[in-house]
Amino acid sequence: MIKNTSQILFLLMMTCTALAADRVTGRDFATRSPVLATQAMAATSQPLATQVALDVMKKGGNAVDAAIAANAMLGLVEPTGNGIGGDLFAIVWDARSQKLYGLNGSGRSPKSLSRQWFLDNGYEKIPSHGPLPVSVPGTVDGWFMLHDRFGQLPMKAVLQPTIDYAEQGFPVSQLIAYYWNRSVPILSQWPGFTEQFTLNGQAPKEGEIWRNPHLAKTLKKLVKGGRDAFYTGKMARTIAEYMQANGGFLSYEDLATHRGEWVEPVSTNYRGYDVWELPPNGQGIAALQILNIMEQFDLSGMQHDSAEYVHLFTEAKKLVFEDRAKYYADPAFNDIPVADLIAKPYARSRAKLIDLKKAGKHYPAGNPALSHGDTIYLTTADAAGNMVSLIQSNYRGMGSGMTPPGLGFILQDRGEMFSLEAGHFNVFEGGKRPFHTIIPAFITKQGEPFMSFGLMGGAMQPQGHAQIVINMVDFGMDVQAAGDAPRIHHTGSSEPTDEIMTDGGILNLETGFPYETIRSLMRMGHKIQFANGPYGGYQAIMKAPNGVYWGASESRKDGQAAGY
Repeated sequence: MIKNTSQILFLLMMTCTALAADRVTGRDFATRSPVLATQAMAATSQPLATQVALDVMKKGGNAVDAAIAANAMLGLVEPTGNGIGGDLFAIVWDARSQKLYGLNGSGRSPKSLSRQWFLDNGYEKIPSHGPLPVSVPGTVDGWFMLHDRFGQLPMKAVLQPTIDYAEQGFPVSQLIAYYWNRSVPILSQWPGFTEQFTLNGQAPKEGEIWRNPHLAKTLKKLVKGGRDAFYTGKMARTIAEYMQANGGFLSYEDLATHRGEWVEPVSTNYRGYDVWELPPNGQGIAALQILNIMEQFDLSGMQHDSAEYVHLFTEAKKLVFEDRAKYYADPAFNDIPVADLIAKPYARSRAKLIDLKKAGKHYPAGNPALSHGDTIYLTTADAAGNMVSLIQSNYRGMGSGMTPPGLGFILQDRGEMFSLEAGHFNVFEGGKRPFHTIIPAFITKQGEPFMSFGLMGGAMQPQGHAQIVINMVDFGMDVQAAGDAPRIHHTGSSEPTDEIMTDGGILNLETGFPYETIRSLMRMGHKIQFANGPYGGYQAIMKAPNGVYWGASESRKDGQAAGY
């Protein structure tokens, strides 16, 4: 008879560590081999979207066309993670100019809404759903910015595959059906959701055919009228009127004045590899800060699943997330010390705070000036050498639940990520971009493209980015094994939405870590928990020196990497 929690934990770990893929090649935790191709590659979280991306490139489109086409398709087949009611970020390697370009396609808060309004109406934080967390959707504008600068095919050819699938239908895949079913009870209270995103009030089941004729009509309007059809045309008025009729503040003016922004990616060099992220209002530089701290230690002398490595990584994450909570916000409203935060001397000073034998309960945010000082991710690559790293999201699950009539998409709830604390960098202000969790990434080596990659999943993203890089550089894993390896996910850090860590948080460890590691970590003071996911959704394309593309896709999702 099992008498206590320790016995249950022991039996669970013995069961977990016994689970492995019985492969004759590769690591024991690897689920499959990398996908290899020479002409083109796409990796997305749903196979139909991957096939659409490849089809677009076979018809003469480039990696940018393919990325837009895949994103449009994912908005249809995976509405649990993204859609044109959300925001977009991208990093593009342009083969012609041999340069990286960054796009911040995030929208701003309603200009007529204020922090004082929330306080006057009794809110201590911004709600997660409904009209109040809705910010301007930036995805459509982001598509057209990418297409205008880099695209080859007409937008009709790029969006037509999704229009066809939306009209004719497709079978819903397993994980997406699971998350869809979870969202329906939460979002059905908001007007328009049940009518446009359920079948007789229920989520579509795995294998059931789903159609979205409303989205098909919306995409046809974009083909005909461009981005203005969304932001200044009849569609914008429909969105604004719907929001104002249902207690929202998003206005026609908010939509009409929206513009995305080209930004310079920022990087740090990690043991010879330049890892690139986008600057705030996203959290990408957290991955760079983690890597800078981890570079102070000899990881190659550790085991990937050892308590020594897991402890060190977790403490580095805790340190970085204190800075993330304090400094990461819209740079149009703050002077954010990005260069100082990702500087090597600052990382060395922060690394000194780590006790190698004991878990930290709390850490102070740093002072870099003194130390001078649910989401989808996809990636595509083409025969010319162009590569795209793109991430897009409605934020929490399927978004706010606010579903404008007849348009076939749900508005995001990204505004939940604002703080209501006076003086905070990320405090709510009208016309401001909220702190963003979604981050694309890229790696170059000696000025040449090495890998386009990302790992979606809220605060897991910078932790996941850093782990992928460490898995490949320090632990010698290939591009697929680096994603399949058991993941570390620490929660409970201080947040840009006012939460403060005082108890060290919780360390979630995925199946595959041995019990001796768990036991050692508990003795160091870590609180160990086995989460029911998610540990993030990874996709990657690596370019080998001989020009061969190596593709990888997340084994924890419904996705696929494929090429030709």
